[in-house]
Amino acid sequence: MSENSNFPGWHGTTIVGVRKGGKVVIAGDGQVSLGNTVIKGSARKVRRISPGGHDVVCGFAGSTADAFTLLDRLEAKLEAAPGQLARASVELAKDWRTDKYLKNLEAMLIVTDGKDLFIITGAGDVLEPENDIAAVGSGGNFALAAARALMETDKDAEAIARRALEIAAEICVFTNGNMIVESIDA
Repeated sequence: MSENSNFPGWHGTTIVGVRKGGKVVIAGDGQVSLGNTVIKGSARKVRRISPGGHDVVCGFAGSTADAFTLLDRLEAKLEAAPGQLARASVELAKDWRTDKYLKNLEAMLIVTDGKDLFIITGAGDVLEPENDIAAVGSGGNFALAAARALMETDKDAEAIARRALEIAAEICVFTNGNMIVESIDA
């Protein structure tokens, strides 16, 4: 979020994606805050979409309405290019960066089809994270650090994602422990 933004002070969430042992897991908390007030504690910010019969798991941080707009656009891109998450993600990022309406949206996405794991940003970036971990949102850096440390343990992808989100919730006031977790086979 830029300092010059007219964004009303909504704090999204924490989303973490982990790939390990043949699975990719995306987990997100449920808190939506406006300033220092918790507006909702049980928002669902991790979703499974199946355009063209190909499952994709998506998690979003930022403005909920903006994220739903982006998810709709991603789903349309995937319907046009079934099974091609990388292509659909790049097309969405290009639109997001150049479209006058879309470029004002305040959200970030983590998406996976089990094979690829990407972070999509409003700056036109499609990032494939290192170390098989992606994290965005208010507590994203806390979840990322925790997940990186946990990758060296014998925990599976889901256990790592859950514990990383729990740790982020202990540190970040804009993150709670109400988790939604979706997994997909690699």
